[in-house]
Amino acid sequence: MRLVLGILFLIVAIVAAISVIRQMKLKNYLALGFSGLTVLAFGFFSIATIICQVTNAPFCSN
Repeated sequence: MRLVLGILFLIVAIVAAISVIRQMKLKNYLALGFSGLTVLAFGFFSIATIICQVTNAPFCSN
């Protein structure tokens, strides 16, 4: 179940990365900032969740 959550977080991060590129073209800096923060947050948590589910990494709390 957590792997599905990690994949959903990764999809959100990919969509936000596309938004970063669009907002750079439009020079909309407020939206660019929020999109960038979304990519960082959701990207980190998706990669960490997927790594914890696939491997037995020491930073996982399972």
